[in-house]
Amino acid sequence: MSVEPEPEAAQDHGGGEGHSHGAGAYRAADRRALLIAAGLTVGFMLVEAVGGVVTGSLALLADAGHMLSDSFSLILALFAVSLAARPATARRSFGYKRAEILAALVNGVLLVVVSVWVVVEAINRLGDPVEILGGEMLVVAVIGLAANLVAARVLYRASGESLNVKAALRHVLADIAGSVGVILAAAIILTTGWQQADAIVSILISVLIAASAWSILSESVDVLLESAPRGTDPEEIGLAMAAETGVDQVHDLHIWQITSGFPTLSAHVLVGPGADCHGIRRDLETMLAERFSIEHTTLQVEHTAVQQPVPLEAPGT
Repeated sequence: MSVEPEPEAAQDHGGGEGHSHGAGAYRAADRRALLIAAGLTVGFMLVEAVGGVVTGSLALLADAGHMLSDSFSLILALFAVSLAARPATARRSFGYKRAEILAALVNGVLLVVVSVWVVVEAINRLGDPVEILGGEMLVVAVIGLAANLVAARVLYRASGESLNVKAALRHVLADIAGSVGVILAAAIILTTGWQQADAIVSILISVLIAASAWSILSESVDVLLESAPRGTDPEEIGLAMAAETGVDQVHDLHIWQITSGFPTLSAHVLVGPGADCHGIRRDLETMLAERFSIEHTTLQVEHTAVQQPVPLEAPGT
C-alpha cells in the first residue's frame, strides 16, 4: 500500500462521494456576542476620542483609533456571520461561508494601518511633547479597561472555532492591553510629570496591534490559499487511509478549509480487484471523521487494474 501526493491517470468508472456538512457553527450566539461587543466598542470609542482631545493624550487617541477600526471590524464580522448563514445555491455550492475569512483579512489589514499611524504620531510627539491632563486620562482609561474586559468575556465564550469571532476577540484583547498601557502612562505622568511616557506607551500599543494583525492575516491567508488546516498532517492522514483494509493506494490527496472549522478532503483511492468499493469508502469516511474530525469528504474509489498475462510466442514464429 502506498500514498502518492500527485494525481495519476485513471478511468472514472467507480467513484464515490461522502458529503457531511457538519461544520457550520454560525449560531445566534455568535451574532449576539458580536453585537454586544460592537455596542461596547462603539460607545467607548466615542468616549476615548473625546477624552483624547480634552486631555491631549496621544495614547487615548491611538486607542480610540484602534477602537474605531475594531468597531468597523465587529460590524463587518456581524455582516459576515449573516452572509455565512445564507443557504448554498447552484452557483455558490458552499454558500457564503468564506465571507468570515474575508472579514478577518480586512480586520488584519486595518490593524496594520492603525499601528503604522500610531508609530508615526508617537515619534513626532517624542520630539515635541504635549501637555497632558493625567488625571482625566487615567479615569477614561480605567473605564475603557472595564468595557473591554466585558466585551472580551462575551467574545471568548462565543469564539469556538470561528476565525471571524476569534479575530474580533483579538481586537478586543489588543484594546485591553492598550487600556493597561494608557493607565500606566497616566500614572507615570501624574507621579513624575514625564510627558513622553504617553508617546512611548503609544508605540508599545502599536507593537501589540501589529502582532495581533500578523496572526489574523496569516490564518486568513492560509484559508484563502487553501492550505491544510493548522495542526493537520496530510501525510499522516494519507498513510492512515492507505492502511485501511482493502486499500491498495491513495493519491491526489487534497486537504483544505472552506472556512474556519470546516476542513475538507478529496482523494483518489485504489482498491484491490473484487473489493467492495462502497464499503471501503464508508469505512474511510468513518475513520476520517472519528480520527481526524474531517466530515466533508469526496473520495473517488476504483479497482486496481488487473494486468493481463502476455502470451508467449513459439520460437521462430
